[in-house]
Amino acid sequence: MFVLSPDHIFLQQHADNKADALALLADILVKENLTTSDYLQGLIERENQSTTYLGQGIAIPHGTPSSREAILATGVRIVHFPKGVDWENGNTVYLAVAISAKSDEHLQVLQLLTSALNKEVENDIRQATTAEDILAILNATPESLLLHESLIQTHANANDLDELAYQGYQLLKAQKLVSAGFLTNLLTEKAIFLQPNVWAVLGNTAVNKPAVAIVKNTQAIDFNQQKLQTLVLIANHPNLDQQKLQHLLDILFQANLIADNRRAIAEQIDAEIIPDWQTKTVVVPNPHGLHARPATQLVNLTKDLQGEIKVSADGVNFVSAKSLTNLLALGVNYGQTLTFIAEPNTDSEQALAKVIVAVKQGLGETVEPIAQNLSNNSQKNEHNQLVKNYSTENLTKDETNWVNPFATLDEQAKGIGASQGIAVGQAVVIKPKTYQYQQVSNDSQAEKVKLQQAIEQVKQSLATLIQTAEKKEIAEIFTAHLALLDDPELLSQVNQKIEQNFTASYAWHSHIEQTAKVQESLNNPILAERAMDLRDVGDKVLAVLCGETFQALPTNPYVLVKYDLMPSDVARLDSRHVAGILTAVGGASSHSAIVARALGIPAVVGAGTNVLQIDNGTPILLNGATGEFNINPEQNQIDTALVLQKSQQQLAKLALETSNNPAITTDNHRIEVAVNIGDVKNAKIAVEKGAEGVGLLRTEFVFMKHNKMPDVETQIIDYKQVFDVMDNRPVVVRTLDVGGDKPLPYLAINSEDNPFLGVRGVRLTLRRPDIFKDQLTALIKASEGKDLRIMFPMIARLEEWHKARAILDDVLKDNPHDKLQVGMMIEVPSSAIMAEKFAPFVDFFSIGTNDLTQYTLAIDRGHPVLSGEADGLHPSVLRLINNTVKYAHKHGKWVGVCGELGADSDAVPVLVGLGVDELSVSANQIPLVKMQIRKLSYQACQTLGMSVLECDTASDVRAKSQDFLNTIVNHLEK
Repeated sequence: MFVLSPDHIFLQQHADNKADALALLADILVKENLTTSDYLQGLIERENQSTTYLGQGIAIPHGTPSSREAILATGVRIVHFPKGVDWENGNTVYLAVAISAKSDEHLQVLQLLTSALNKEVENDIRQATTAEDILAILNATPESLLLHESLIQTHANANDLDELAYQGYQLLKAQKLVSAGFLTNLLTEKAIFLQPNVWAVLGNTAVNKPAVAIVKNTQAIDFNQQKLQTLVLIANHPNLDQQKLQHLLDILFQANLIADNRRAIAEQIDAEIIPDWQTKTVVVPNPHGLHARPATQLVNLTKDLQGEIKVSADGVNFVSAKSLTNLLALGVNYGQTLTFIAEPNTDSEQALAKVIVAVKQGLGETVEPIAQNLSNNSQKNEHNQLVKNYSTENLTKDETNWVNPFATLDEQAKGIGASQGIAVGQAVVIKPKTYQYQQVSNDSQAEKVKLQQAIEQVKQSLATLIQTAEKKEIAEIFTAHLALLDDPELLSQVNQKIEQNFTASYAWHSHIEQTAKVQESLNNPILAERAMDLRDVGDKVLAVLCGETFQALPTNPYVLVKYDLMPSDVARLDSRHVAGILTAVGGASSHSAIVARALGIPAVVGAGTNVLQIDNGTPILLNGATGEFNINPEQNQIDTALVLQKSQQQLAKLALETSNNPAITTDNHRIEVAVNIGDVKNAKIAVEKGAEGVGLLRTEFVFMKHNKMPDVETQIIDYKQVFDVMDNRPVVVRTLDVGGDKPLPYLAINSEDNPFLGVRGVRLTLRRPDIFKDQLTALIKASEGKDLRIMFPMIARLEEWHKARAILDDVLKDNPHDKLQVGMMIEVPSSAIMAEKFAPFVDFFSIGTNDLTQYTLAIDRGHPVLSGEADGLHPSVLRLINNTVKYAHKHGKWVGVCGELGADSDAVPVLVGLGVDELSVSANQIPLVKMQIRKLSYQACQTLGMSVLECDTASDVRAKSQDFLNTIVNHLEK
């Protein structure tokens, strides 16, 4: 066990800046024979990737995985900077914990740091004078043993001790007290006899917080030649207060645990009792969970009640429904069950029923009922019969005027398209603002008054923004911001900091930043993204405290360029003057993107930090649909882009009108156009827009919407909705593709340095055959009589295919299916290269071009700088596609493409020419893709497809394809 000692602590150190501090830390590690001097570069690279600042004046500098070769031994050294070191972004470090980690021994020290961060220790760290002071601060009070009524279960029905232990594990795991690995490492054979019928089992592995679960069986079972009816399952922990544990054991040796209800047992062992308040539960129906807007509605419903209403996501940890920050910190996802309790003999009891109804109705958001079984006699959507023979004679006059609907701008740079449209204007660059303020004050009362005045000023400003908002979406966002400022707990916690002789500015900024980091750490990416809201409203108050003003915006057409766009930035924009938005970071699902789309402002996000170097006044041309932008464009490029925009609008209308026509080339070659979907709602939309089937059903939506692993019956209900909507159209289903970078909150998956190359997709489900079998069973039962096509993701080796197929065959023995095809995804280069070996065994291939491209080019498709270079039309990717199609067709198997490349207008003729049989795209793209195919000659596309395989670059391929498309346009115009 790794133990900190005074010899590990270096006091009274000084560094002028972060770089000097890292050099000092590296020097200490070298002198302590823990690392070589090369480790300094690892420390620097880690900070460049992400800051190691934890909060409370503590940082944990450590190297990157590539710097492990410089580690001589595992160790931790703590360096005290009493005057502090600027760690950037307004964070000051007083204690740097330098980690040299070859194994996981150092994690015990990090557990101490986590405990320390739960208290206000920054001031104590600054004032520490001895190594013993530091150790006392870090060695926080030993963790207490959680005893709670909710961790007790009676009337269990188990046949042996292992089954009882599993039920106890479920109680602990449901509240995240233990993780995967706890159960598998339990030594039930070493159970401890406490008294007749009562035994205890101690678990030491994968314990997040020490706790006790008690499970009482309906019948006594045989164990070790004695009887066992009650199991006491103890989740032990290195930092557990052993006196608490001994006290519990003393009680258990004497208590007569004969009661059959958990309340009585809880009282016997001095466990915390669930309050005798009125209780109601409700399932959250909001697609993105309890994020800022619905949470604000909940706060507004409860804030004026005299009594308290509390809510819990796990049945144990209840928070006030009047506190927006606490509600957001719950991290509630779609499908989770919330437990509400109302204080007795208050108005809250009467209000509880209204609160439950409001949550069911979505708290102001449009929602659909959860997990409602659809009637077998439900109305089927009408579907036009496909035309078998379709030639140029069937084209309307308007269709012959087709042009490339997604022609690119000059290939200068690329970000993420967040809001469609073409924008032209002069750059207005607003760089991140740095606020200057004092940290220490001798007048706490005056600082509190300053803070309250600043908050009131911002609240008035927000109220004005809400009243004058152009769109409902904007008003909702600022209503949420207003609720944050009304949160009494937020103000209370900041005032506590002020009382420690900090200024209002420092106390406010440090608390907002710390709380935002908690939001960013949540499993739900939508909720984590809402940390932006907290920082946004925090900056408003900080600007008032520091006397800062916002930069005035021009009245002539301009493109706003920022590092990141806050919702309030967008609200300040006058849509009559702002042409577009360009940001260095961000995602298409951020509030900024939502509001930009609501205002109809074209936006490109995630374009990289280089955009901040653009000079003010520089002309910018951007395409919010493709994410492309051009700096200093030529006038002819601008003219072309504006013509393109008008053409896009006209073609989108025409394509929708003809979307039910099949995608058959001018020489009668049929391409099936299907839809990629991840929920039931999009299935209905896809049918309306002409989808001929589902080419990719992302089954993760079934697992993400529940707060525990859905059983077979639950999955059947969800899958059946999709099959009923699609009627008799084929549905290609991808089995569960989570793991690595796509975790499930209730499925413990170890953190990985490179999750894209880790345990994900079929690699995960082969390691959890119980989950795999349940999903396959549910899919087969839900699709009875329908055209089901199952495919396995992330197949890289032939043995993986055989193992997955064997599990499916085992399921099919008890659940036969007469309309089943089984295939695999081609998204790993090895499977494309080995297509000849796979083809005899599969019914089809589906090419996931997103992953295939990133793995082939070794470019993370989400990389903020390199993602634009991950082009699926690179010749290397096309050669892999060609190889896949070649051997599939040789064995009479079909090939689909379900990646984004299928909707890329430059790629469509290439993919058709390479022989791809199906293109699966998003619902909105179906009409345009089908229209484009109807203008193509299959024979001409084949010639194009073979020619691009000889190209050197993706740009060359795109140029050839665009020349090809322009030739078609010119021909049709004649």
